Amino acid sequence: MKETVKIFDTTLRDGEQSPGVALTGQEKLAIAEQLSRLGVDIIEAGFPQASEGDFAAVRNIASALTGPTIAALARCNEIDIARAAQALEPADRPRIHVFIATSPIHMRSKLRMSPTEVLDRIGETVRLARTYCDDVEFSAEDATRSDIDFLSQVAQVAAGAGAGTINLPDTVGYTTPAEYRALVETIRQAVADPGVTLSVHCHNDLGLAVANTLAGIEAGCRQVEVAVNGIGERAGNAALEEVVMALTARADVLACGHHVDTREIFRASQLVSRLTGMSIQFNKAIVGRNAFRHESGIHQDGMLKDRNTYEILSPESIGLGSTVLVLGKHSGRHALRQRLDELGLTVTTEQLDHIQQRIKALAEEKTAINDQDLEAIWQGEVGASTTGSNSELLSWQVTTGTQVKPTAHVVIRCQDSIREDSGSGDGPVHALFQALIRAFDQPQVELTNYQLVPVSPGEGGLATVRVEVVAQEQDFSGQATDSDVLRASAFALHQALSRVAERITKGVVA
Repeated sequence: MKETVKIFDTTLRDGEQSPGVALTGQEKLAIAEQLSRLGVDIIEAGFPQASEGDFAAVRNIASALTGPTIAALARCNEIDIARAAQALEPADRPRIHVFIATSPIHMRSKLRMSPTEVLDRIGETVRLARTYCDDVEFSAEDATRSDIDFLSQVAQVAAGAGAGTINLPDTVGYTTPAEYRALVETIRQAVADPGVTLSVHCHNDLGLAVANTLAGIEAGCRQVEVAVNGIGERAGNAALEEVVMALTARADVLACGHHVDTREIFRASQLVSRLTGMSIQFNKAIVGRNAFRHESGIHQDGMLKDRNTYEILSPESIGLGSTVLVLGKHSGRHALRQRLDELGLTVTTEQLDHIQQRIKALAEEKTAINDQDLEAIWQGEVGASTTGSNSELLSWQVTTGTQVKPTAHVVIRCQDSIREDSGSGDGPVHALFQALIRAFDQPQVELTNYQLVPVSPGEGGLATVRVEVVAQEQDFSGQATDSDVLRASAFALHQALSRVAERITKGVVA
């Protein structure tokens, strides 16, 4: 009988730490619901001590889901652990995930603790976590740059204090598969108790995260920490879809199973991409746009004769092409809410009304609305509801062409006043930005990123615009979806600048 590898998903914790990503509570819950449908074993829902928003999101997810284990991250200190335990109170299967750095450079420069002090701290805090929760995981941050003898001691102390899972992160994506396999084998010898699971968490700084993760499995790790689309700090984490499909396609070599329903992979990938605003590269393994496309005549000839000549996986195996067309301009409110519920997208009554209006307007241009359209419209409504009620884009207008300099005029409501202004720029989007920063009276704001991502094909198809701006060295983002890319651009820019204005009002930005 094959052993099973537990899939520990950290999209909502490490993944959300990606620069420019800031998910709302509703968006996090939608991703968590999809991860549950996907069949991951553990969902790391967040870092409760980091912010009130993170605490609320972890508690909300812990309340809503009954299948997977819900984990919360905590540093090895009493305050973090108590806060994580409080957030996890509603969970059927809670896990407290504690960590501390164990490499010489981290202990010396960041922690300013001796190895003996680190060992003492590990024992104390793992025992403390066990008083709140039977399921405790310990992570040795920067394990791959730690002294192997000291790391062995760390693992023994953590296991002895009650940690059921010992995680060995390649925190900075430094190691190679051979090195990592040797490290895991050494720790497995140091902690021989089969009741203690070894876990792998690899970053992709050198592009080796998936390779190192698979090496960890071969060496005896039976938990892998991954993120959908490989998102995460810097170059990201090992990609869930790549690790899972490697386990699926190469079971003859890896000899381990998993609990994931692979037919939910594509939808999970698309949902995370849309809600985070992080586009998927076309040649991305498993879920990229070109993953199942064949351009070469030789390849096409082989595919026509036998798909197995050039496809080791089928698109159906990851759920590609399974989107259901369900909605049109004649669809009623009940059908809309039912489909939203099926997709795990929660809405208020007011949000449902707005989404229904958007669907009816879009259906005038498209014969039917698919799941990707619906998710994009939902995300736009949820994002708009968190913009801040103090501002509204009332109207906008752009003039552009080959013989005129692009200009824009906007009218906004800002608190209780109506403001309007104009601006010009190198193109219509630049002109809109100039008009909006003048209307908001925020000349210091800089537009640092603009992304346009198609949601669905065809002339009436939707596209999502995501923008990032910087004010006083702080990042703010905005996102909007529409069949008119300029309209989406106007609302995305307005959303980002509204967030800047809201922070200024609260005195957060000087």
